[in-house]
Amino acid sequence: MSDQKNSRSGSAKAPSIVILTGAGISAESGLDTFRDKDGIWSKYDMEDVATPEGFARNPALVYDFYNARRLNLLEAKPNAAHFALAKLQNERPGDALIVTQNVDNLHERAGATDVVHMHGELLKMHCQGCGAGADCDADINGETACAACGAAGGMRPSVVWFGEMPMEMERIYDAIRGAALFVSIGTSGNVYPAAGFAFEAARVGARTLELNMEATGPFDDQRLGPATEVVPAWVEETLNSA
Repeated sequence: MSDQKNSRSGSAKAPSIVILTGAGISAESGLDTFRDKDGIWSKYDMEDVATPEGFARNPALVYDFYNARRLNLLEAKPNAAHFALAKLQNERPGDALIVTQNVDNLHERAGATDVVHMHGELLKMHCQGCGAGADCDADINGETACAACGAAGGMRPSVVWFGEMPMEMERIYDAIRGAALFVSIGTSGNVYPAAGFAFEAARVGARTLELNMEATGPFDDQRLGPATEVVPAWVEETLNSA
C-alpha cells in the first residue's frame, strides 16, 4: 500500500485530512441509525441499554441489546462510501485519518488502514475486573468468563456508554489541529464532543466540508445526498487533484 502511495505522489506529502464518520455512512449497509425518526433511540431508552447504571440494573437487557446489534453487524457489508474512504487512505500521498463515532468495523473491512473508534467497537469486549480485552464475534451474557482472570459475569461490550469518556481524544484533537481539511460524513452534529470537531478545525484554520443527507451546521462547503454517492464522488475529485 505504501508503494502505491509513493508511486502516485512522487514528491511532497499532501496536507493532512481528518474525516469524521457517523451512523449515516453505515445506514446504507443495513445498520440502524440512532437519532432518526425510526432509529434505535425511538425503540429503546438509552438510559436502560447505554449507560453504566442501566447495565448494573439489568445486565441481561444490555447483553441482549448488544448481541442483536452484533448479529446485525456480522450480516452487514461495507458499502461504496466505506470503500471510497479506504481508497483515499491507500492512494492519496498524505495522511487521511478516519475518526468514527460508529462501533462497527465496516471501515476496516473495506480496507481502511487508520481508524480511530472514539466510541469503542462492537466486536470487542473487556473484563470489568482485570481490564483485559478480547475479540467478541458471538453472543455474550452474564456467564461469559474472562480468559485472562477466569472471572465470570464481568465481561461487557467495549463500547463507550453515555457518561463515559470517548476514546483517544488527545490523538483526535492533535490530528484536527494539524489538518488542512476536516470532513464530516453522515453525522447529526448533535453529540459532543464530536459535534465540536468542526468548530475546532475552523478555529485553527482548516477548511471544513460536510457530506450528508442534510445540512447540520456551518461548514465551508456542503455536498448533500446519500453517502454511497457523495463520498465516492468527493474521493475521486480529491485523488485527481492530488
